[in-house]
Amino acid sequence: MLKYIFTNKYFYIGGLALVIFGAAFLLMADKLIMPSYTNYNEGITVPDVSKISMEEAESMLTSYGLRFEITERRSNPAYPADYVIDQSPEAANIVKPNRKIYLTVNTEFKPTVEVPKLVDLNLRNAELQLQNYGLQVGSRSYESSRFKNVVLRQSLPAGAIVEKGAVVDLVISDGLGERMVTVPEIVGLRLPEAQLALRRAGLNVGEVQFRPVRDIVPNTVLDYSPKQEELREGETLTLVISERFEVIEETEGGAVIIDSTDSNPDSLNTTLPDSLNNQPNNNDLN
Repeated sequence: MLKYIFTNKYFYIGGLALVIFGAAFLLMADKLIMPSYTNYNEGITVPDVSKISMEEAESMLTSYGLRFEITERRSNPAYPADYVIDQSPEAANIVKPNRKIYLTVNTEFKPTVEVPKLVDLNLRNAELQLQNYGLQVGSRSYESSRFKNVVLRQSLPAGAIVEKGAVVDLVISDGLGERMVTVPEIVGLRLPEAQLALRRAGLNVGEVQFRPVRDIVPNTVLDYSPKQEELREGETLTLVISERFEVIEETEGGAVIIDSTDSNPDSLNTTLPDSLNNQPNNNDLN
């Protein structure tokens, strides 16, 4: 059956006709159908409708065969009410007919927003919240509190209705507590035990320095700084920890070789170490 199909001339004629038809269809779609659908080779230069009234902008865009949409209204004292402040795409861009132009229009009244709750948020999240609500971060002042970079207070109360763009001042925690705490006795403790004792006291461990010492178990606290009996809650200490002392072996000297065939007695003395040359003579003892 397959042999008959592949040896039949009509099979090849039909295949060739199908290829020609497909190529012709693609060419027609590229040259006729798609250009007609996408308005190929047709473009409109976007007019500048900023700094004119909304009524004039609407009339101009319609005459150019373009649509428009007001995406934002904001207050700008430099322009009268209902004047176009900004547009997208910008003027002089080439766009397709019937393209939508997005406009920002000036309003006589400033838009208002509700102030979000920022207390107990970390500083980064508080800044993002203000940005999302269209508000600005004002001054940042710091007060002592145990948790670092946490908002303690905000100048505008949460839930207040304010103008968009209003400034909110923040009071931030510096990570230090208001009370003084006693530094626990940690010298002689192993490192994990010392860390636990400091954490319970409200203190933090910062840099850990290692010092090689003899006869002390590695990872034992030798010293710390600042060396004070009391510190402010949340402060950080530097610990000095013992580590294994690596013994450096002394370099051994080479063996002393004495040549018994040497008849020169002076040469014998020169080959002996000082400790042997200085040994007392038996005759001297007598």
